[in-house]
Order: sequence, then C-alpha cells, then structure tokens
Amino acid sequence: MAAPQKKRASGNAQSMATKQREISISEFFTKNRHLLGFDSPAKALLTTIKEAVDNSLDACEEAGIAPRLYVEIKPDRPAGKNLELTAADEEKATAGGRNGNGKNGKTAGNGRSARNEDRYKVIVEDNGPGIVKAQIPKIFGKLLYGSKFHSLKQSRGQQGIGISAAGMYGQLTTGRPVTVYSRTAADAPAHRYQILLDMKKNEPVILSGDETIWDKEHGTRIEITLTGSYKRGQHSVDNYLEQTAIANPHLHLTYKDPKGETVIHPNATTEMPPEAQEIKPHPYGVELGILSRMLKDTKCRNISSFLKEEFCKVGPKTADTILENAGLPPRKNPKRLVQDDIQKLLEGIAETKISSPPTDCLSPIGEELVMAGLSSGVEADFYTSVTRPASVYRGNPFQIEVGLAYGGKLPGDELARVMRFANRVPLLYQASACAIHKSILTSNWRSYGLQQSRGALPTGPLVILVHMASVWVPFTSESKEAVAHYPEIIKEVKLALQEAGRRLHRHIRRREREKDAAKKQSYIQKYIPHIGEALQEILEIDDREKEEIIATLTDTLERSRKL
Repeated sequence: MAAPQKKRASGNAQSMATKQREISISEFFTKNRHLLGFDSPAKALLTTIKEAVDNSLDACEEAGIAPRLYVEIKPDRPAGKNLELTAADEEKATAGGRNGNGKNGKTAGNGRSARNEDRYKVIVEDNGPGIVKAQIPKIFGKLLYGSKFHSLKQSRGQQGIGISAAGMYGQLTTGRPVTVYSRTAADAPAHRYQILLDMKKNEPVILSGDETIWDKEHGTRIEITLTGSYKRGQHSVDNYLEQTAIANPHLHLTYKDPKGETVIHPNATTEMPPEAQEIKPHPYGVELGILSRMLKDTKCRNISSFLKEEFCKVGPKTADTILENAGLPPRKNPKRLVQDDIQKLLEGIAETKISSPPTDCLSPIGEELVMAGLSSGVEADFYTSVTRPASVYRGNPFQIEVGLAYGGKLPGDELARVMRFANRVPLLYQASACAIHKSILTSNWRSYGLQQSRGALPTGPLVILVHMASVWVPFTSESKEAVAHYPEIIKEVKLALQEAGRRLHRHIRRREREKDAAKKQSYIQKYIPHIGEALQEILEIDDREKEEIIATLTDTLERSRKL
C-alpha cells in the first residue's frame, strides 16, 4: 500500500515576501565558485597562482619596473590549534564556508577535515610598487574591487574578482586568512595584514594589520593557504609558469615546487613592453543601455560636445554627420533625450563611417620577442612569428600574434602543441570552447606540408602560439579560460596562421630539397672510388693518378653541395 502523500504547505505573497533577501556578490560566488575557476582542487591551485601572478605583472609594468617574481607552493601540515581560526574570528568573518565542503568530502569549509597532503601554502612575491596601506584590505578582502574594469587599455586583470576570490577559496577550504606583506618605498614602513572576507557583506575583516620588518625595498607578498592538488602535465602550475615566461620575455621568474625543486626562468630581454594608453569608448561599441547611461551622466551641455568629448575618433565633422543621420539638433541637451531620441542617435552612429579606434591602448609582444620567448622555452630548429595589424570587434581594438616553432627535439608523431594567450596570460582550460582553438582546428595545415586528420590538430614536431591583445578580451566566463567566438577575432587568427603557415611551408620544402640533395650526393660519394678504379683500367693510369681523379671528383661534389 502506497504511503499517503504529504499535503503541500499553503502560502501567500506576504509569507513568501518574508523569505526574500538581497544576495551579495561574495555569497553568490561562494556557491558558484566553479565560475571563477575553483571547480576542482587542481584547477583551484592553478587559478590562485594565476591571479596573483597576473596582478604582480600588471603592477610592475604600470610602475615601469622590470618584474622579478618568486612563486612557491609549500605543503601545509597543521600542527595544532594555532593554525586554526578562533571561534571569534569565524564569527567575525560570518564564514559561509562552514557548509562549503569540497569534492568527495575531502575538504571541509573550516579546513579541519582536509587531508594534510592536500593543503598547500601558495606564496607569490614581486618587486612591484607595493600597495598603500588603506587599499590592502579592500583588494584582498572584497570582490569586484579594482582599478581596471572601467579602464579601456590592455591589462591582465579586468573584473577585480580574481585575487580576492582566491583568498575566499582558501578561507572556505582551510579557514585560514590571506596574509599580505607590502612596502611602497625603501624609506616607507612595511605592513603585514591578515584578512578574511565577510561573505554576507562582501567586506574585508582585518584580523591584524601592523608594521613589520621586511627586507624588500618595495613590492608585495601574498600567502594563501588552500586545499588543492598538485600535478604535472598540460594543465599544471609548472606549465602555466613556463608559458607565462614565454609570453612575458621581460619577466625573471623563480619557482619552487612542493618537492622543493627550484626552477628559474630568466628574462629573455631587458626591454619593457610598450606602455598601453587609456582610450575613450568607440561609438561602434556602444549599446542602447550604455549610451542612455552615458547621456545621463555626462557634464556636456549639448549632444555635439557629448559625442566629441565622450568618444574617441569623433571630431566636429563626424559629430555633425552622426546628428544629421539621426535627425537630432546639435544644441539639444543630452539629459533631455527620450528613448526614441537615443535610438535615433544609435542608428545615426551606425550609419556614419567612423575611423577605427587608436591602437596605442594595446601592448603586443612583438614578432622578435615572440620568437625570443619561444626559443627560450622550446627546442626547435625553425621559428617564425606574425603580428597582425590592429582590428576591431564591438568597438574594442585588438591584435592577434602567432608564433610557430618546428623541428628540433619536438616529437614528430604527436599532435601539435598549442599555447593560447590573452593579454600575455596563458589559457590552459576550455580549449574546445575557445575561438583561438577553433581557428587552429579549421585551418588547412595539409597545404603547409603537415599531416592533419579532419577536425583535428596537425600532426608533427610543431608548437603553435596564438596571442590576443585587447582592451577588453571577450572571455566566455568569469574564469577567463576561453575567448568568445566573434567572427572578427576568428578571421584575424586565421589570417595570422596562414601567413605563419606559408613561412613554415617554405622551410619544410627547403629542408626536403636539402635532404633529397644530400641523399643523391651520398650515392655519388659512395660510387666515386668505383669510378676511379674503372677509369684506371680504361686509361691505364697508375695509383697516384687514380687518387688525383678521386680527389678531384670529391672536391667537385663538395663545391656543388655548398652551392
């Protein structure tokens, strides 16, 4: 006999309204941390280092300092209660992580049931300009806090989430705070902070913040203890740091892995990358809602001055053409435009031919440094690189760079190795969802002398590097692992691959001709002594004359080889 069904509880709008409450961004990402790249222990370890390294490189370059980074992953084995937060600290942090169990039950929210061998302390130290005291808690203890979101120039960080999310993950899985050391100048005091994130309020909780003794003249050091998994291979921290050194040849990087082994990636150049300049939005990239907000916030008194001052590449003549196409008077107050007027203005922009945005907001690696980076990390006998002219998607300027390494000690019977980069940052995950990977797969590599199965990467001793530099990289998710499939981006990647592929094909054909000529010459060289003996019998010459004939034939063969 079936059990009687439980009667559904009745409710009304008033009772339902009592359950509604605002959700903070930190609460949302606590439950959806996979969106930020913390969906597995191995990826969490990599993401934490990636975010810290990105911030360090951005800070050093913005300050004009040649970056020297130290990265260490150290196994963390708690020895007692001194490593755990006190009950008061946990209450202060309102740690939503009490219920944040990790995969397979290996990690508990407060870290007390995490296996010792899965806990690591991540240390990233730089020689950058440091962080002023008042900003340290907000940068490391508040999501969506940063200086780059509203800035239209190339940078690694964009959203102000990464490093604070890494600290949040460490707090969820081990209960440990983020420790930060920072110093802004040799004559300024160093500060040491321990910070937690209040996940209900999305606010930092400062456990300690004192002056300390630190031997660096300027820079920042962060320590995050987390539950992770250290592995070698394609998606490893080791591979990420190796690729970071390739895409940033001005970087000197020292890395100490969990086994205590130290790897040094010396800088391949002392030249700093060109400084990216901030630009204003381009009219082609603006949408109706954004345009409406810009009109409301502007301090300009008429639409004509609004167009000239709030956008790039809009001069007096272009502004007049836009307003003529839109059917709007130039002297009208922008704050008084109604929805129909804003739609007309947007249509007027679309009908007007406007120059592409400036490209000094970008900082590409450059063809020579792409090859320098590849040659420092890949042992091959042929290198080439291509940097495409700047192009535009949705009003955002971008540039595509491609580098190829072929031959040498690379395996010839395996699929080509692909390195994807966005603003000099390696992209190791979600290759199948990335426009860069799709462009490589759909290119015809057979026409360049390589084997390729349908829908697969080419086979051969080949490394393919593709770098996208942009003021705003269109990532497919907050974890920033794949570039969205914009037709303009795919087109530019393919054009760069085609140019590099043609150069590779010329190299392969030249090597084949040289190999064929060497084979023929080896045959001739093999039969030269027999030719000498035959001539000796025919001409009835002595042994000395025979040796002279053999020497002459050998010399002729050597001279033809040089030609």
